[in-house]
Amino acid sequence: MSAPTPTEAVSTDTAVIRALRRIRVPQTQRNRELALLVFAFAINASAVALVQLGALDAIDWTFLVYCGGLTALVIALHILLRLRARDADPFVVPIATLLTGLGLAMIYRLDIAEDLHGWDSFSTRQLAWAAIALVAAALVVMFLKNYRVLFRYTYIFGLAGIVLLILPVIPGLGTDANADVWVRLGFFSFQPGELAKIALGIFFAGYLVRTRESLTSTGTRFLGLTWPRARELGPLLVIWLASLGIIVMQRDLGTGLLIFGMFVAMLYVATGKTSWVLIGVVLAAAGAFVASRFLPYVGNRFTIWLDAFNPDLMDGASFQLVTGIFGMANGGLLGTGLGQGRPDLTPVAESDYILPALGEELGLIGVFAILCLYMVFTSRGIRIGLAGQDDFGKLLATGLSFTIALQVFIMVGGVTRLIPLTGLTTPFLAAGGSSLVANWIIVALLLRISDAVRSRPRVVIG
Repeated sequence: MSAPTPTEAVSTDTAVIRALRRIRVPQTQRNRELALLVFAFAINASAVALVQLGALDAIDWTFLVYCGGLTALVIALHILLRLRARDADPFVVPIATLLTGLGLAMIYRLDIAEDLHGWDSFSTRQLAWAAIALVAAALVVMFLKNYRVLFRYTYIFGLAGIVLLILPVIPGLGTDANADVWVRLGFFSFQPGELAKIALGIFFAGYLVRTRESLTSTGTRFLGLTWPRARELGPLLVIWLASLGIIVMQRDLGTGLLIFGMFVAMLYVATGKTSWVLIGVVLAAAGAFVASRFLPYVGNRFTIWLDAFNPDLMDGASFQLVTGIFGMANGGLLGTGLGQGRPDLTPVAESDYILPALGEELGLIGVFAILCLYMVFTSRGIRIGLAGQDDFGKLLATGLSFTIALQVFIMVGGVTRLIPLTGLTTPFLAAGGSSLVANWIIVALLLRISDAVRSRPRVVIG
């Protein structure tokens, strides 16, 4: 057997040195993430235990063991990050884990109140979907070694997003509901709009990188701002009309607002022009006004919002909204305590109204703490985008993070009567597999982008 050549020996030594360096160098980001995860696990386990003690006066170890399986999956994702994305942001996974756990605890509490068990309970299905969501996030981290690959398929993702939005209105696929946002495939149903927001986010980022120069060209100076020329308004008008189409065809006010808001935010980041934001706000307000006048679905939402405490509406259309407000008022500053309120009095509290349910039992302080978690999550995502010099990654991270923030604002604003109600769910908290899987995929994409920003900060696309 011949001895290795000098080149082969140097190559082998280099590989060994790299492996030893990977083992020996302290992984500061991952150690910080692990400490935060232990804190999140403790809060989640305590929340479930307090729910059981408050509602059952006993500890049900079976459900705690099930939650332990979810904890094991998060630990597996953490180990994967140590191996494949060691420089990824350390705050994203713990925050998502804590929000998912708090939502699961409240869903479990509502199941106890409604005497639901087994697969008929929302908490059991939420546990299963949480496991699927974590597996999906791990697969994205494992196989998407370079997120810039997504840039090559910009228009394919755009087409996929459009197809996903159209699916609910196809005869035989959509389900009968207040809004055509669900698709039934055999024994399960899902909301394609949740996955569509990711596909469209990738499309918007790639499209704006390619067309940024034309959109940032010199326009008309007026009132201290540079306004785009009429011919540059085309993309914004197209997305605005598409959002109105979603509201008209699917009776889904929330998704239409979410997609249009995401595009306006990414357009502002790409161009740096405040005028785009003002134009977007005017178009959104005009669209909402026209829809409220000509679409009964939207008009009813505005009526409930403006006149919720009308006795003629409280026993019918505005019952859910008013009951949720009364529940939060009953919680006061400190809350009634987990398992000791009556959040089950509010219809669909496990999904649409999970925040008022948490507000009743955790109080105003608990709601503020949850909103602070969302605020930190969004700020970390925006920081990930702005820290790098990669235009595509900057737009994608910023757009996805703003989408989470906008979705929270729309949902919280609706249940607190700040704005009209929509059909959106609260990210990570609410029951629903489609939303949970989509939001954990967003977590995985942010992890991949943040790892690339820290390890290869000077790579630029476009």
